Amino acid sequence: MRTPAPDSRPVALTIAGSDSGGGAGIQADLATMAAHDVFGTSAITAVTAQHTRGVESSHVLPIAEVEAQLEAVTDDFDVGAAKTGMLATTEIVETVADHATAFEFPLVVDPVMVATTGDRLLEPEAEHAYETLLGEATLATPNTDEAAVLTGIDVTDEATAREAGETILETGVDAVLLKGGHVPGETVRDLLVTDDGTRAFEHPRIDTDATHGSGCTLAAAIAARLAKGDPLEVAVEGATDFLARAVRYYADVGEGPGAVNHTVELRNAAHREPTAEAVQSVVDRLVAADVSALVPEVGMNVVGATPYAESVAETAAVEGRITRTLSGSQPNRGVRFGASSHVARFLLSAREFVPDLRFAVNCRFGPDVEDALEALGWPVAEYDRDAEPTDVKTAEGSTMGWGARQVFEGRTEPPVAIIDRGDVGKEAMTKLVASDPETLAERVLALDDEVTE
Repeated sequence: MRTPAPDSRPVALTIAGSDSGGGAGIQADLATMAAHDVFGTSAITAVTAQHTRGVESSHVLPIAEVEAQLEAVTDDFDVGAAKTGMLATTEIVETVADHATAFEFPLVVDPVMVATTGDRLLEPEAEHAYETLLGEATLATPNTDEAAVLTGIDVTDEATAREAGETILETGVDAVLLKGGHVPGETVRDLLVTDDGTRAFEHPRIDTDATHGSGCTLAAAIAARLAKGDPLEVAVEGATDFLARAVRYYADVGEGPGAVNHTVELRNAAHREPTAEAVQSVVDRLVAADVSALVPEVGMNVVGATPYAESVAETAAVEGRITRTLSGSQPNRGVRFGASSHVARFLLSAREFVPDLRFAVNCRFGPDVEDALEALGWPVAEYDRDAEPTDVKTAEGSTMGWGARQVFEGRTEPPVAIIDRGDVGKEAMTKLVASDPETLAERVLALDDEVTE
């Protein structure tokens, strides 16, 4: 017989309704907790029949059943944190508040009061009962509509968000995270308000309607991180980053807008090793073919991004680049994550417009390369850093974003090759991009053949 090897992990509890469509509620919470390597437990308050297009019906569970679930979980499990979602009725809110007085772990309250349509989901008595529940909570995560219900303050900017947050603190909750998703603008700003001050968490707004369940997912991610021992501010920062990626790379399921991708972090992590191996395969092909004719003076680098990459740390590249030697082109060292700065930032910026792009390489540029590109007939674009605005030049890391916008924004056919004409005193470059490593390698070899024939 084999010896068992138990897997011990933190435990979190979600107290919420069931979403048969899987995008929100208990299903979203448990998936989010699992994605954070936390064991999820639940107390279901209501059962809904819904999908990506809306809610068909709902049924609230009897109070005795909600209480039985709470007692069963807290009696047996060493719960590290809990969160609430849809509580449905005044009686359930009051019941959870009563049980929360005995909780010896952090509680995140997502005050689900207002539907996306603006409709109230609770009777006024239940809204008042939330004040008692908040008094037992570590964190409240209202959106602007819910903050207005709790405070009477219309949240339209940071000043009113701070005012609403400070008002909610008067209930006795330790902290308030005012979610900014409903405030118009190109940036989503979530404001954490505590007795010690405020901190904003900002992310670029994502052009999608697939945000159903985003509030559930955020609260569950915070609870999971608290269960793992993260301080509150660290938990909120990690959870807001998690949600931004989960919304951008949403799950394209159902006939409606889609669903938040609760497992995106797990899937991204699983692709790290294959991505590094893919970059190494391209490097091996280029070295074997000796593409010295395309290696710039500063060296060549091959970069690969994980499918859901959001930072340079999630791109694999050659440490020290590929350089020309007496025996041909050779990598200075091996492939590792975060090894590239310039090419990696360009690839990440390009992915803002063409998310399928995952691989890039920088090559030399000159009249012969320009002629070769014309002969190959590839879609080619270019940008000239002499035309770069002064404020972009002085902002660290922003040049690649500006360059990518010049060549990718608004184009129906993405370019294969991008000419970076450099800046005063800097070497011009040709960047090749592709969605897969094989295509990238073939493009480099084709360009090399055209240049050297």
